[in-house]
Amino acid sequence: MAEQSGIALAGIPGSGPAGRIVKRDVEAALRTAPAAQAAARALPESTGTAVSAPAATAPSGGPRLVEAVIEHSQMRKTIARRLVESIGPVPHFFLTTEIDMGRALDMRAELNAGLEQGKVGVNDLLLKAVAEALVRHPEVNASWEDQAIRRHGRVDLGMAVALEDGLITPVLRNADRKGLEAISVESRDLIERARSRKLLPEEYMGATFTISNLGMFEIDEFTAVINPPEAAILAVGRTEERVVVVEGQMEVRKRMRVTMSCDHRVIDGAVGARFLETFKAMLENPLVMVL
Repeated sequence: MAEQSGIALAGIPGSGPAGRIVKRDVEAALRTAPAAQAAARALPESTGTAVSAPAATAPSGGPRLVEAVIEHSQMRKTIARRLVESIGPVPHFFLTTEIDMGRALDMRAELNAGLEQGKVGVNDLLLKAVAEALVRHPEVNASWEDQAIRRHGRVDLGMAVALEDGLITPVLRNADRKGLEAISVESRDLIERARSRKLLPEEYMGATFTISNLGMFEIDEFTAVINPPEAAILAVGRTEERVVVVEGQMEVRKRMRVTMSCDHRVIDGAVGARFLETFKAMLENPLVMVL
């Protein structure tokens, strides 16, 4: 009764045995809080959207907080279930490295100057480098199963895309067989359709490795939660100018930090480190990716 009427149990004194809250207590609370009862009756059915009072303004003229109830959307329920399935049973460990992005960004500028349609983005370079590194380190492109570790015969890359009420990972299939221009065109199409909620289920399920890039939000570095049954996810921070020591001299270089979350049942520390070493070499010597 209290839940249906929008009355908080913590504010109701109990008159039943051992202080329990009984029917008459809720009825008494409703009689003393008609405004709360009326507001509760006005609540809509489950919509997945916020239910709140009209926006209020603070005396200073700026915004102020209002209490809201946000019912779980199906996407948020799925995300919550998957995270619990991952962070609990999956033993995570994390590896971080810093990459000099100068050459990769120069090559990107030269490639884009010769393209009539579409442009290669930084994320496209990351996808290509990850795909090439996974081919060289198949033990990372793998999944834990009850009786065995499965090494996948394909490189299907998930791309974490933030939506207003959750997260979705469209999948770039057979990324190791695609050039940078093809990756750019296909990934842009997948991301746009993900944001407009036009993806088919087979287009956002079944990745073998995922990349989550928060660099556009000026995040330096972070750790991401693995999406089972994948064995790893790469968290990418922003590229920014930093002072570093090069051959004994201080120089300003464009640097980027990445952190790989690894399932320790599948990937050992040295295995993950070798993968990141190859990934870093690809970006610091990007011609290797296009030859």
